[in-house]
Amino acid sequence: MVYVTSWDDFVEKSVQLFRADPESVRYTMKYRHCDGKLVLKVTDNRECLKFKTDQAQDAKKMEKLNNIFFTLMSRGPEADISEVTGKEQMEVQPTKKGRGRKQ
Repeated sequence: MVYVTSWDDFVEKSVQLFRADPESVRYTMKYRHCDGKLVLKVTDNRECLKFKTDQAQDAKKMEKLNNIFFTLMSRGPEADISEVTGKEQMEVQPTKKGRGRKQ
């Protein structure tokens, strides 16, 4: 088992592992409230990747990883995940002008 220290490396290697053999890859998560630790694991029975954290803000990162895997599992391993990861440049949307109080 390999603990990956960088989140970006963990996501990249996990996606590569899934795309190599989507039928045998498993993704699990384990949270221990008493320790405040979250462990994410991606394995295909030959290679095992783990990421461990105790930071609360990593919950949003875990949600993005879930969305990546949902996209890959539903659309196929060759699906474009750039819209899920949010790494592309998003165009700036103009702010709405309301009818609220002027200040």
